[in-house]
Amino acid sequence: MIQFRKTNLFYGGLLLLILSSVLDLPAQNNAWLVDSTVQLIDGRSPRFSLVKPGDTIFLTAGNRDKLLIRNLSGSSAQPVVIMNRGGTVHINTAHYYGLSLSGCRYLRISGQGNSPDFYGFQINRVANGAGIGLSAFSSDIEIDHLLIENCFTAGIYAKTDPDCTFLATREKFTQFNTSIHDNSIAHVGNEGMYIGSSFYSGVTLNCNGKDTLVYPPVLNGVQVFNNKVAYTGWDAIQVSSAVTACAVYGNTIEYDSQSETDSQMSGILIGGGSKCDCSHNYISNGKGDGIEDHGLGGNRIYNNIIVNAGRSYFPGNPAKMKHGIFVSDVSVQKDSAFTIVFNTIIQPKSDGIRFQSVKSKNSLIASNLVADPGNYDYYELGTTFFRGKDAYVMLPSPLSSIQLQHNYFTPSVANARLSAAFVPMTGSPLINQGYQYNLDITDDFLKQKRPCGDWYDIGAIEYTGGADSLISFSGFNPVAFPDPAHSEITIRYLNKPAFPSVITIYSIQGTRFLQQSVSSPVPGIQEVQFPINRLPAGLYLFTIRTGSEISRGKFMKL
Repeated sequence: MIQFRKTNLFYGGLLLLILSSVLDLPAQNNAWLVDSTVQLIDGRSPRFSLVKPGDTIFLTAGNRDKLLIRNLSGSSAQPVVIMNRGGTVHINTAHYYGLSLSGCRYLRISGQGNSPDFYGFQINRVANGAGIGLSAFSSDIEIDHLLIENCFTAGIYAKTDPDCTFLATREKFTQFNTSIHDNSIAHVGNEGMYIGSSFYSGVTLNCNGKDTLVYPPVLNGVQVFNNKVAYTGWDAIQVSSAVTACAVYGNTIEYDSQSETDSQMSGILIGGGSKCDCSHNYISNGKGDGIEDHGLGGNRIYNNIIVNAGRSYFPGNPAKMKHGIFVSDVSVQKDSAFTIVFNTIIQPKSDGIRFQSVKSKNSLIASNLVADPGNYDYYELGTTFFRGKDAYVMLPSPLSSIQLQHNYFTPSVANARLSAAFVPMTGSPLINQGYQYNLDITDDFLKQKRPCGDWYDIGAIEYTGGADSLISFSGFNPVAFPDPAHSEITIRYLNKPAFPSVITIYSIQGTRFLQQSVSSPVPGIQEVQFPINRLPAGLYLFTIRTGSEISRGKFMKL
């Protein structure tokens, strides 16, 4: 073992000469360097038994095969961090996983380790399986800034399934605090993310010739946000058995459900046993439903933009239905309520919102824009018991107690008077026509203040009247304007402690295009201008690093 004097390698910036595949450090240090030949990091092995809470394990940049990480534990205050070092880490493997976590707790896997790329940790191919497997009693795991693509099955599996040991059952294990954010997943055979068991109501195991009904573990604390998911075979994001503290928000999803597999077709699926708020997501051009909710009820679906849901799925057959939002009674708790508000649903193949729950009670469907649903003409011309307006919101029969309030339904998108970025324009019938929603939704899809003026607007984005209208600056929620933009973008953000800031603009693929430092700021609202006339058209991300805080946003370049 190579010994060093007491030195904090991570913060001290000591330049190391790497003399072996793994650099073992004394207990007082907190940096470990692992080269590309290592395929197993085991907390019970002699090499890694000294890893303690707060330590960082760096993976050297370059190409590597699969990596199994097991039996590592940090603490709730000081997780063990595993990240790239000196550039981007690439995994390309013919195995059945790219990265596997087994028996780990309080662990963070991050691609933000000293790399110019937004995604400094990249799983580029897994020929026979999933990009990441999080299993075997792993809990309290954070995964961020990874690019995952070309996987035979899923991008990320995050669940522990019961087996004949009967140790991984609901009464014996709970998966806590799963956080998956700022990742890019594309071109995977099955789900982009499969989080939690879809067998909330139980699964039958045959053990020693005897059938036994067992209940899989539940998840307490799930945060899935700011991810980009595209070209999945099945659902883009599926979260099941997440019973408390669950939120799916700020994700961009395109071209889900490409394999057209029945019961596996949606942009976002809130599965059985889940109670997840679902908000601020952009879902477009998938073959499945935009959002499906088969959960417990008592959750909110709001501030989402859903475009062309299911339009490319059997386009000539209206009986093959796909909807903007679909709600069922699969696991609804009796008398719970769904809240579906402030969504923009454009040209779904079938219904805008199909609400089939009769067990729920006092649900609210309000301030939603539904434009040009495919079933409008189908119901109007093809049946006697449906009317064309049912295509906007299809309600169950017998009707459960549902409030329909201040929605805007139109057979033509043009009638809503929206910009190309789905922002209401002057004269839009959405302005000041929303439901007076007095709960705790205080922003819109773009993180602008809601209501922006005197009254709530209909749809996911508030009318602001231009760049100088009211904007909310609570916390670290920056905004870019104009959005969409042609030649220049201005980024506004709140800098409360007057720390220096670094603003970086990335493509949606994670390539860094522009960066600017603000070295002498003053406290309060900052504005930084960027010329973007040379950038290709498309969706862009930006980050603002201010002291120890990181805030994020996005804008569209036309």
